[in-house]
Amino acid sequence: MLEYLHISNLALIEDMELEFGPGMNVLTGETGAGKSFILKALGFLLGDRLKADMVRPGADRAHVEALFSLKEPLVLPGDDEADADKDADESTDDGLQLVLRRDLLASGRSRLTVNGSLKPQSYARELREQLISYTSQHGQQKLLQPAYQDALMEQTMGRQDLLDERARMLAGLEEVRSKRLAIEAKRAKLIEMRDLLEMQQQEIDKVNPKPGEDEELEEIRLKVRRQEEANRDYDTALTMLYGSGRDMGLLDAVGEFYRHLENMARHDEQLQSSVEAVSALNQELQQLGASLRHPPQLEDMPDDIENVERRLYELSTLKRKLRRTLPQILNLKAEIEEKISFLDVCELDIRTLQREEAAKVAELKDLVERIRPLRHASCEAFARALEGELKGLGFSDQVRVLPDFCPKKLWEGVEDESVRILWAPNPGQPAQPLDRIASGGELSRFLLALAGVLPSAANATFIFDEVDSGVGGVTLNHLAQRLEDLAARHQMLLITHWPQIAARADRHFQIVKVVREARTYTLCTPLQGDELHAELVRMGGGGDQGEALARALEGRQAARQAAGQN
Repeated sequence: MLEYLHISNLALIEDMELEFGPGMNVLTGETGAGKSFILKALGFLLGDRLKADMVRPGADRAHVEALFSLKEPLVLPGDDEADADKDADESTDDGLQLVLRRDLLASGRSRLTVNGSLKPQSYARELREQLISYTSQHGQQKLLQPAYQDALMEQTMGRQDLLDERARMLAGLEEVRSKRLAIEAKRAKLIEMRDLLEMQQQEIDKVNPKPGEDEELEEIRLKVRRQEEANRDYDTALTMLYGSGRDMGLLDAVGEFYRHLENMARHDEQLQSSVEAVSALNQELQQLGASLRHPPQLEDMPDDIENVERRLYELSTLKRKLRRTLPQILNLKAEIEEKISFLDVCELDIRTLQREEAAKVAELKDLVERIRPLRHASCEAFARALEGELKGLGFSDQVRVLPDFCPKKLWEGVEDESVRILWAPNPGQPAQPLDRIASGGELSRFLLALAGVLPSAANATFIFDEVDSGVGGVTLNHLAQRLEDLAARHQMLLITHWPQIAARADRHFQIVKVVREARTYTLCTPLQGDELHAELVRMGGGGDQGEALARALEGRQAARQAAGQN
């Protein structure tokens, strides 16, 4: 049950607190006062989105906070039994409590806390169905959708385990089919590429490159070039030292110079030291000449450099053809081998997945056949119960509701059925879909009838947003009575414009819009006594007519309450 709702700085609401009680809690006020926006704030708290411009101008954030008292712990997907109690505060004698708060920042971001702990936004949406059952004009449009009717009727079986198992089987089939289709698509693509792949494989196999081979050969080529350069340098040095042909070498020139200098020293003793220096140079050059005849050789030199050049040319040609580096070519080789191998074995994988899919289809068929009689029996029983509710809402005693079972292809080779609701509200009418013959008022009553017979969560608060739209006259009295009956079993929040319904409320709140100092505010006031009487008069049209209607309604309500106490 929703005990307390606090809304702050949201649109026209500056600060609003509402304390709800068991039974029927009614919100009334002029059109545009902001009644539906209070329900919108509650929807925001439970996962709906609001835009940043809903934050009241001048505030940095808005927030909505609510206190729920629970008849039993909430259980969320993924919670185990021990975790279920963590979301509730066992601090009251009456049961469990849950405090939700959601802030809307001016930036547009929002933040949710559950009993003071931060939670993801999805958490609130998972709580929603356990905390509220929402019926509105939007619900009328949903009710007209065949898919919604189908899901609604399947709920009546009360075998969610079978429906969950069917969903798991379909998900498993989808997974197997996706794998098979992915393999078949890959196979088809590779079949188109096979000629190219095999040509590339032949080119690579013909050259048969090794990892890092081009770099190793380039290093060998560089060594050979260095050795050749060294050999040329030694040959040049020897030629300069010994000369070639008619050209005199350095050694002969130094010898000739030595002899000439020695003759000069016989007449000039000062040249004797120079003669000795040239003699030493001559000897050193002769020793150098012996060394230059044996240049050093680098290690690991190839016997035939032509083989190196030829191999480098083959690798270069392969890289140019395939437009890839050698590492990329080696990766391509592995990729081609994998793809060709895949083509060779994929048929076996496809057949395996086909057998797995066929087995899952057979299991799904068996489950569908188990569900079918349960669905038929539950839908028929539900239709009878719904007829009873509709009769209590002013429809003919001969109103009929028929579940219409239509064939539906659930999977290739698996025929299931969908259910839509047909009804004949008046005698002599053939049963037809809701969208063909139901008026807005009839749909409102139909939604209320559904709320009376559908299973609901133990903690759910029923919310009706103008469910009385399009209803009037005697039918309105039937609708009011059914709402009062439902409120005896469930807490209810109800927006209405009819005094005939509002007079039955256990708590009545008036929503008004006021302007103060050029700013607009939406206010909420709980009504009792004279204020409550004045609101019923307003709703009844005002003046003597409204006064008379209000007093009549108050008298009848007092009489009903007295009869109930007796």
